[in-house]
Amino acid sequence: MKFFLPLILAALSGIAMAIQGSLNSVMAKVIGLLEATFMVHVIGLAAVTVALFGLKLGEGNLGKLAQVPWYGYLGGIISVLIIYGVVASIPKIGVANATTAIIVGQVTTALLIDCAGLWGLERFPMTWTKVLGVVLLAAGAKLMLVK
Repeated sequence: MKFFLPLILAALSGIAMAIQGSLNSVMAKVIGLLEATFMVHVIGLAAVTVALFGLKLGEGNLGKLAQVPWYGYLGGIISVLIIYGVVASIPKIGVANATTAIIVGQVTTALLIDCAGLWGLERFPMTWTKVLGVVLLAAGAKLMLVK
Protein backbone atom coordinates (compact mmCIF):
# COMPACT_ATOMS: atom_id res chain seq x y z
CA MET A 1 0.00 0.00 0.00
CA LYS A 2 2.95 2.31 0.71
CA PHE A 3 3.94 2.13 -2.99
CA PHE A 4 0.44 1.64 -4.45
CA LEU A 5 -1.17 4.92 -3.32
CA PRO A 6 1.57 7.18 -4.75
CA LEU A 7 1.35 5.17 -7.99
CA ILE A 8 -2.41 5.76 -8.17
CA LEU A 9 -1.93 9.48 -7.45
CA ALA A 10 0.68 9.67 -10.23
CA ALA A 11 -1.69 7.94 -12.67
CA LEU A 12 -4.47 10.35 -11.71
CA SER A 13 -2.08 13.23 -12.33
CA GLY A 14 -1.44 11.83 -15.80
CA ILE A 15 -5.17 11.65 -16.47
CA ALA A 16 -5.58 15.21 -15.22
CA MET A 17 -2.69 16.35 -17.44
CA ALA A 18 -4.33 15.02 -20.61
CA ILE A 19 -7.63 16.68 -19.67
CA GLN A 20 -5.93 19.91 -18.63
CA GLY A 21 -3.95 20.16 -21.85
CA SER A 22 -7.11 19.69 -23.88
CA LEU A 23 -9.04 22.31 -21.92
CA ASN A 24 -6.14 24.76 -22.02
CA SER A 25 -6.00 24.33 -25.80
CA VAL A 26 -9.69 25.20 -26.00
CA MET A 27 -8.96 28.43 -24.11
CA ALA A 28 -5.93 29.19 -26.30
CA LYS A 29 -8.03 28.96 -29.46
CA VAL A 30 -10.18 31.78 -28.15
CA ILE A 31 -7.77 34.09 -26.31
CA GLY A 32 -4.31 33.09 -27.61
CA LEU A 33 -1.53 30.76 -26.52
CA LEU A 34 0.44 32.99 -24.17
CA GLU A 35 -2.78 34.49 -22.80
CA ALA A 36 -4.13 31.01 -22.02
CA THR A 37 -0.84 30.09 -20.32
CA PHE A 38 -1.18 33.22 -18.19
CA MET A 39 -4.82 32.55 -17.30
CA VAL A 40 -4.13 28.92 -16.37
CA HIS A 41 -1.58 30.13 -13.83
CA VAL A 42 -3.85 32.90 -12.52
CA ILE A 43 -6.68 30.39 -12.02
CA GLY A 44 -4.25 27.93 -10.42
CA LEU A 45 -2.97 30.65 -8.09
CA ALA A 46 -6.54 31.46 -7.06
CA ALA A 47 -7.29 27.78 -6.39
CA VAL A 48 -4.18 27.20 -4.29
CA THR A 49 -4.77 30.48 -2.42
CA VAL A 50 -8.20 29.25 -1.40
CA ALA A 51 -6.76 25.86 -0.40
CA LEU A 52 -3.93 27.37 1.65
CA PHE A 53 -5.59 30.34 3.30
CA GLY A 54 -9.32 29.72 2.98
CA LEU A 55 -9.41 25.99 3.72
CA LYS A 56 -6.11 25.95 5.67
CA LEU A 57 -4.92 22.78 3.91
CA GLY A 58 -1.22 23.64 3.86
CA GLU A 59 1.46 22.67 6.35
CA GLY A 60 2.06 26.26 7.46
CA ASN A 61 5.69 26.36 6.35
CA LEU A 62 5.70 29.40 4.06
CA GLY A 63 7.98 31.08 6.59
CA LYS A 64 10.73 28.67 5.50
CA LEU A 65 10.67 29.95 1.91
CA ALA A 66 14.10 31.56 2.29
CA GLN A 67 15.55 28.11 3.06
CA VAL A 68 14.67 26.78 -0.38
CA PRO A 69 17.78 26.41 -2.59
CA TRP A 70 17.84 28.78 -5.58
CA TYR A 71 17.13 25.97 -8.05
CA GLY A 72 13.95 25.10 -6.13
CA TYR A 73 12.38 28.25 -7.57
CA LEU A 74 12.88 27.14 -11.16
CA GLY A 75 9.75 24.99 -10.96
CA GLY A 76 7.56 28.05 -11.44
CA ILE A 77 9.35 28.99 -14.64
CA ILE A 78 9.34 25.42 -15.86
CA SER A 79 5.59 25.26 -15.15
CA VAL A 80 5.05 28.09 -17.64
CA LEU A 81 7.14 26.24 -20.24
CA ILE A 82 5.19 23.03 -19.65
CA ILE A 83 1.77 24.65 -19.99
CA TYR A 84 2.88 26.61 -23.05
CA GLY A 85 4.40 23.54 -24.72
CA VAL A 86 1.37 21.36 -24.06
CA VAL A 87 -1.08 23.99 -25.27
CA ALA A 88 1.03 24.66 -28.38
CA SER A 89 1.41 20.98 -29.32
CA ILE A 90 -2.05 19.50 -28.72
CA PRO A 91 -3.92 21.35 -31.50
CA LYS A 92 -1.19 20.47 -34.01
CA ILE A 93 -0.53 16.79 -33.24
CA GLY A 94 -3.46 15.72 -31.05
CA VAL A 95 -3.84 14.90 -27.38
CA ALA A 96 -2.61 11.31 -27.66
CA ASN A 97 0.54 12.15 -29.64
CA ALA A 98 1.40 15.15 -27.47
CA THR A 99 0.83 13.21 -24.27
CA THR A 100 2.89 10.28 -25.57
CA ALA A 101 5.81 12.60 -26.41
CA ILE A 102 5.47 14.23 -23.00
CA ILE A 103 5.54 10.87 -21.25
CA VAL A 104 8.60 9.62 -23.16
CA GLY A 105 10.49 12.83 -22.39
CA GLN A 106 9.31 12.83 -18.80
CA VAL A 107 10.20 9.19 -18.09
CA THR A 108 13.60 9.44 -19.78
CA THR A 109 14.48 12.56 -17.81
CA ALA A 110 13.07 11.09 -14.59
CA LEU A 111 15.22 7.99 -15.01
CA LEU A 112 18.34 10.15 -15.37
CA ILE A 113 17.36 12.23 -12.32
CA ASP A 114 16.76 9.05 -10.29
CA CYS A 115 20.06 7.54 -11.38
CA ALA A 116 22.05 10.67 -10.52
CA GLY A 117 20.09 11.56 -7.39
CA LEU A 118 19.94 15.15 -8.59
CA TRP A 119 18.99 18.02 -6.29
CA GLY A 120 19.41 15.91 -3.18
CA LEU A 121 16.74 13.40 -4.16
CA GLU A 122 17.20 9.75 -3.30
CA ARG A 123 19.24 7.80 -5.84
CA PHE A 124 17.66 4.84 -7.55
CA PRO A 125 19.95 2.55 -9.56
CA MET A 126 19.87 2.42 -13.35
CA THR A 127 19.09 -1.13 -14.43
CA TRP A 128 18.90 -2.78 -17.82
CA THR A 129 15.18 -3.39 -17.27
CA LYS A 130 14.55 0.33 -16.76
CA VAL A 131 16.55 1.16 -19.89
CA LEU A 132 14.62 -1.50 -21.79
CA GLY A 133 11.39 -0.02 -20.46
CA VAL A 134 12.31 3.41 -21.83
CA VAL A 135 13.30 1.88 -25.19
CA LEU A 136 9.99 0.02 -25.39
CA LEU A 137 8.14 3.17 -24.32
CA ALA A 138 9.84 5.10 -27.13
CA ALA A 139 9.01 2.31 -29.59
CA GLY A 140 5.38 2.47 -28.48
CA ALA A 141 5.46 6.23 -28.93
CA LYS A 142 6.71 5.74 -32.49
CA LEU A 143 3.75 3.42 -33.13
CA MET A 144 1.41 6.18 -31.89
CA LEU A 145 2.74 8.47 -34.63
CA VAL A 146 1.90 6.02 -37.45
CA LYS A 147 -1.15 7.22 -39.36
